[in-house]
Amino acid sequence: MSDRSLAAAEPATAPRGSGMRLAIIAAGALFFAVLPHLLPTYQISVATEVLIFAVLAMSIDILAGYTGRTPLGHGAIFGVSTYVVVYWTTVMGGSPWAGMLLGVVAATIVGAIFALLAIRTSGVYFLLLTLALGMIVWGVCLRWTSVTGGENGLRGSVRPEWLSDHLTFYYVVLVAVAVITLVMWRFVNSPFGLTLRGIRDSESRMRSLGYNVPMHLFIAFTASGFFAGIAGAIYAMFNDFVSPSTVALAQSVEGLLMAITGGIGTLFGAFIGAAAIIGLENLVSLYTERWQTVLGLMFVVIMIFAPEGIVGRARMLFRRGR
Repeated sequence: MSDRSLAAAEPATAPRGSGMRLAIIAAGALFFAVLPHLLPTYQISVATEVLIFAVLAMSIDILAGYTGRTPLGHGAIFGVSTYVVVYWTTVMGGSPWAGMLLGVVAATIVGAIFALLAIRTSGVYFLLLTLALGMIVWGVCLRWTSVTGGENGLRGSVRPEWLSDHLTFYYVVLVAVAVITLVMWRFVNSPFGLTLRGIRDSESRMRSLGYNVPMHLFIAFTASGFFAGIAGAIYAMFNDFVSPSTVALAQSVEGLLMAITGGIGTLFGAFIGAAAIIGLENLVSLYTERWQTVLGLMFVVIMIFAPEGIVGRARMLFRRGR
């Protein structure tokens, strides 16, 4: 094929790929819009939880998939927001909306502090440092009993009365998650997001081109903490309860597994990852207490046969077929 033929073929392929992507996104949005009408009340709560944790997984994917930094402290950032919202509404008697705003601000500040300490590391050192920072937050939440309630946590009615209905709350969360997802998608596909991908591929080259790599990583980490804080604030309304387990390592690991299962660097794969893990948790736990073993086996299978995640593998197969 001549160069002219190749040039003519490329523009035709790009719109086709974009059209397919938009069709998949529209189908996914329609699926989540119709889903509650096909499920009983309890399953609507599970679907709501999937949406919330998909936001957490996407916030992790901003770092793991687009900057090449895999964090293990986002569960702590997520939980800080939840703590602030529950404390503000139940102990201080404040408005839940003001509590959500304060929770997101607190999570963003914690994310910025984590970023300042971690951005000059990479690889396993970055992972271990964020793990240690998350464990510090967990220790504070466990021991500061006068504020956090210690092991007993904090419980109270956070959700406004007009959101008490499961179906109404689901659709409010769905709209909020759709807006947040659009903002994150614009963030990772902006010129700034393309710079993050360059840092992921070759940090030394980006430095030689004059980019301030630490500043870009700091902004990415802080933005990631901001989105994790939004997820934590919504989770406070969903659960009406928070305890040290909300900020524990298991929360960070679960969010990371959701991102990996769906596909690192795909962003939208977080929805599939969250649905797969939360769905299996609820299904398998009905039949056996060893549901964590089943989840572990599922993750091993994914890492062996689809290390790029479910969405990543589907994308690869589609490209081969085309």
